[in-house]
Amino acid sequence: MQITESPCIQVCVIDPTAGLCVGCGRTIDEISRWVDMTSAQRRAIMDALPARLAAADLPPRPVPTRTGRRRQRVRS
Repeated sequence: MQITESPCIQVCVIDPTAGLCVGCGRTIDEISRWVDMTSAQRRAIMDALPARLAAADLPPRPVPTRTGRRRQRVRS
């Protein structure tokens, strides 16, 4: 199974003025096409997100939550 890199922090709220997710900064179109994009396309969007969020003057970005499965430690 391949893991798709994503900027999602599970705070999925679209700001109606900016048209951006206040959690990750992506547009609805980018979110919906994310899994079909190439790694290069996803990386280009992720590289642009900090500046995009800053320019949009959105409310403060929420603290990211940790997602995914925890790795089981193997004790020797």
